[in-house]
Amino acid sequence: MTVDPLLLRDATRPALIACALMIACSCSETAVASVSTIGRTWPIAELDALAEIEAKAASLPKDMSKAFGPREAWSALKAASLGTTTADRVRSIVPFYTLDCDIKLPDGKLLYPKGFSFNPLTYVKMPQRLVIVHPRDMSFALRTARPSDFILLASLGKENGDPIALSEKTGRAVFILEERVKERLGLTVAPVVVAQAGTRLILTEYGPKSRSAPAGTVR
Repeated sequence: MTVDPLLLRDATRPALIACALMIACSCSETAVASVSTIGRTWPIAELDALAEIEAKAASLPKDMSKAFGPREAWSALKAASLGTTTADRVRSIVPFYTLDCDIKLPDGKLLYPKGFSFNPLTYVKMPQRLVIVHPRDMSFALRTARPSDFILLASLGKENGDPIALSEKTGRAVFILEERVKERLGLTVAPVVVAQAGTRLILTEYGPKSRSAPAGTVR
């Protein structure tokens, strides 16, 4: 008796498929097992960064003022001095910047020479205003400053103010006015609000009546 090869192939196909599946599952299990067990492991040698910071902080004195002295003596918190605004005034400046050295490409080719002047506002947009006040005018600053504005403290005689204490008290970040910013913006008096208008800076100075005006009336 002869058997049709096609019939034999159809009859044995389920068995072949079952064998193939068993072999595949066996190989898969072996592969997974080998991946999970091959090689040796060691604990991480480097210390945890957060643990190092916490350990260092724990070793420091709880009262750092004894090490650095009172904040009013910190040179880093000394603000630039400005006079007091006596009348409302609006003026504008163009904050030209002049290079104090040559700027060259990596190959040595001169890109911009020393003495080259340009206006940074031609290329950048200042999204916030600068509200610059003496410590005694913080209430004016809080009424005037928008959420995105920067409040800067200027000194008046011996009245320097404590930006850290004022920040904690008001819930607003308060910074000091640096000498280089004062010179860069041509500031002479406070309170003053500095805002960008195109390629110029508009300096709005507030006299006594304006800075004592009720909330909502300051421009």
